[in-house]
Amino acid sequence: MSDKTVVSTTDAPSPMPVFSQGVRKGNILQVSGQGSVDPASGDFVFHGDVKAQTTRVLQNIEAILKAGGASIDDVVMLRVYLTERDNFAAMNEAYAEFVSTRTPSGVLPSRTTVFTGLPLPEMLVEIDALAVLS
Repeated sequence: MSDKTVVSTTDAPSPMPVFSQGVRKGNILQVSGQGSVDPASGDFVFHGDVKAQTTRVLQNIEAILKAGGASIDDVVMLRVYLTERDNFAAMNEAYAEFVSTRTPSGVLPSRTTVFTGLPLPEMLVEIDALAVLS
């Protein structure tokens, strides 16, 4: 059995002390749920703009994937958590723009979208990722 390793980068927000940015075991890399936090300042950005928040969240995920030796093209599943059903179209637009330009294989990841409450009121979207490396 392979050991689990922490995946960490300063190019994504620092996680809370109770979880890792990402964990890799063998060829599997799980990225923890990300919010629209600017990694340099540690501040939530794009208050009220779910499209911009979605892009920032995906940039954070991409940075953690890169730190773990993966890319968006290695992602097999993205889970999207939204606070409002009315934000679905704007989130989906930003998501499609981001993901489609980063999957040269032409195989888009699977996805689930759930409408729920999130830990902070300024969070409109949170996304986590599961990647499998060759």
